[in-house]
Amino acid sequence: MGDDASARSIEPRAWEAVLEHVERKLLDGDLAPGDRLPGERRLATDLGVGRSSVREALRVLEVLGLIRTHAGSGPTAGAIIIATPGGGMSALMRLQVAASGFPVDDIVATRLVLEAHVAGDLAAATAPDLGAAERLLDAMDDTGLDPAEFLALDAAFHLALAEASGNQVVTATMAGLRSGIEGYALAGHARIADWAGTSARLRAEHRGVLDAIRAADATAARTRIHDHISGYYAEISADPRLP
Repeated sequence: MGDDASARSIEPRAWEAVLEHVERKLLDGDLAPGDRLPGERRLATDLGVGRSSVREALRVLEVLGLIRTHAGSGPTAGAIIIATPGGGMSALMRLQVAASGFPVDDIVATRLVLEAHVAGDLAAATAPDLGAAERLLDAMDDTGLDPAEFLALDAAFHLALAEASGNQVVTATMAGLRSGIEGYALAGHARIADWAGTSARLRAEHRGVLDAIRAADATAARTRIHDHISGYYAEISADPRLP
């Protein structure tokens, strides 16, 4: 009885230690979006905890939108970093959206309004910090990414632009919508005949948005982000029966 109670009291501290280890490396810059975490066995050995504790910590990190896990074996297996830790409000909204969900048309319509506003504001700002967004785009250039990983980093890029704007309400809203954005983007990608071509186009469109922001061209920045979002949605929403 005493041993069981002791085990139960120790286990939460074990997985929390894994969680704190990963978050600390993210905050210190030792890990960045696009990087892969060591495997469960390696993390368990390095931190002196059981693999069950590692799995629990990874589940929490995935719910919080910081990693995306990939089953299987080989170089793409394991967990890939897709974001850095954000505020509690963002985490709460992500959990609420994950629990309830929103209609995809509503998510897209909201994105068009919010992200056009963000892009215009960034273009009008003096020397906006686009470093996080640029690092995500660099990570997306990895040809070894599968569609789920690519689209997770894609959603993180759009959130990074919102964070760069400094508008906390817009950032929290975008963070809350991210799971829904990833969901419809991934669900629809199967309709794309040439994923390599589409992903290359998406990367180019992202770069085009940043170029417009750097050039302080608010009109072009708003137009490019609008066309980027609506273009992909149109592509995955097209009725396959139409010519």
